Amino acid sequence: MKRIWIVAAENDALPRGKVGGVGDVVRDLPLALAATGMQVRVITPSYGMLHKLPGASFYQKVDVEFAGRSYPADLYQVLVAESPVEHYVIEHPLLSPNGPGQIYISDDSGKPFAIDAAKFAFFNAAIVAWVNDCQSPPDVLHLNDWHTGLIPALRQFDSAQAPLKKVRVVFTIHNLAYQGVRPLRGDDSSLESWFPDLVQHADCLQDPKYDNCVNFMAAAIRLADGINTVSPGYAMEIQRSSDRLTGFSGGEGLEEELRKAYSDGRLLGILNGCMYPENTDSVLGWDELLRLIARQSDIMYASQPAIEWIEQHKGKRPRNLLLSIGRVVGQKVPLFLEPVSGHQTALEAILTAVGPDSLFIMLGNGEKELEDRFIDIARKYDNFLYLCGYVDSLSGPLYSIADLFLMPSSFEPCGISQMLAMRAGQPCVVHAIGGLKDTVSDGSDGFVFDGNSPAEQAENFVSCVRRAIYIKQEEPSRWEKICSDAAERRFSWHTAATIYRKSLYQSA
Repeated sequence: MKRIWIVAAENDALPRGKVGGVGDVVRDLPLALAATGMQVRVITPSYGMLHKLPGASFYQKVDVEFAGRSYPADLYQVLVAESPVEHYVIEHPLLSPNGPGQIYISDDSGKPFAIDAAKFAFFNAAIVAWVNDCQSPPDVLHLNDWHTGLIPALRQFDSAQAPLKKVRVVFTIHNLAYQGVRPLRGDDSSLESWFPDLVQHADCLQDPKYDNCVNFMAAAIRLADGINTVSPGYAMEIQRSSDRLTGFSGGEGLEEELRKAYSDGRLLGILNGCMYPENTDSVLGWDELLRLIARQSDIMYASQPAIEWIEQHKGKRPRNLLLSIGRVVGQKVPLFLEPVSGHQTALEAILTAVGPDSLFIMLGNGEKELEDRFIDIARKYDNFLYLCGYVDSLSGPLYSIADLFLMPSSFEPCGISQMLAMRAGQPCVVHAIGGLKDTVSDGSDGFVFDGNSPAEQAENFVSCVRRAIYIKQEEPSRWEKICSDAAERRFSWHTAATIYRKSLYQSA
């Protein structure tokens, strides 16, 4: 039985342990790996809170060499009911520098990643110390995203006798947009401050563009034994240069490193999976959904006209109910706001096309500037309800009741929202990039658009939505077949786990 330690910043198996999609993967993949007979351990920082969860108990101490001194860190095991996976968190004040409960921290614009980089650098050092102090070290150390990116470097330049030297280290890229770039020296949050001995090896660690900076992601790509992305499509895209004029997001400056990793046989794409529970929740009726929305105190209603529309249409489900759920950030929503012919934005063109007897609900929050754009549109259109916030208990009913899911991401390493919508029998309109084109087939189980520039992509996005609505209204038998095909698609975590085990975890 292989011992796998999965190391990440997030873990949705623990309450309040998730911010984004990494948490979903770290919740589900370990279960699938355990089902194949592996012994799996998941480790995250405690952030000053997770070690206090019910079922958490002190495990041991470990001495962490960091910033020129030794720090004692506490390891806690957190029991998760009926789970074959072991869950651990590391607790130390350096892992909650701004107080407990914050997984990620927004820095001043002049010092991006400064607080988080120092925090995760300590976390990396703690993982190395634990492996080297462990009587039964892992066979594979599975790292996730830039937050774990210095561990391969700490292994590379550790003493020859260190137990970590014998461990296979693999690295999963979830999102290249965030790389963890900080100065090599001359700052409290710099490589020299954290690990003075590593600065002499800067050629393996530095950013490709800024040679006076360390890049966590680049270091891991260069030094890990194996690398994967979370879809085959994204694995190919990131080997090309990004091009803002055409709207293409590729390697974000790391394409040369990634091409080399691919040619060396170290880079592959493994599509994420989705959970398919045997017992699904019953579908809420329209009025039940409205009452559920009204009970969400954490949600800010951004559209008073839409609330008035709902009051006027209780008991009457919209003819077409469109849906978008996700973070309101630069990766996900710009095509909604791209100008198209005859309208200031693609979203307004869609709202006009579907008509006043339809409704588009958007659930999500993120960057305030983008939130404000959607709020302005919601105030002008009474068939657009923007719910600014996120509540898990609301997303499931929305997936189950809506007709069409819109996901025009500018780039998408894998995506989970389209899988959840398809699981509920809801076709998706998606941009032909990354994991979206790996999961949705145009005209078969959903609708796919492309384009050679953001402007062309936005026009094609609007046309694709119009085509989907036309089929729903004018070709009901074809629409039902598309819905049933979407519901029958399966993106299996068992399949993903088998590929991880055979292709990523095994030594060449």
